[in-house]
Amino acid sequence: MSAIGVIATLRVQPGKEVEFEGVFAELAPAVAANEPGNSYYRLFRTAEAGVYKVLECYDDDAAVEAHRASDHFRTLGAKLGPCLAGAPEIERLAAV
Repeated sequence: MSAIGVIATLRVQPGKEVEFEGVFAELAPAVAANEPGNSYYRLFRTAEAGVYKVLECYDDDAAVEAHRASDHFRTLGAKLGPCLAGAPEIERLAAV
């Protein structure tokens, strides 16, 4: 079975890191509880201040779409928005 990997790079406004991490701490368990097609969803800090990466793994395209359409992603994603310093950069990967 092939899987889809996603790396989302998020740049957070200075001083908003704690708020951002707090909202993400709500989002990650919601993904785990409500998205059977997602096998990995975790936030990482990079060495660059205010820059985070979300590593994600989905079973297929339908699982990626289910994530984007989910109530928890829409609701909590809206809370993340004011913390961000720009649009997320999304890199999509195909498992081998």
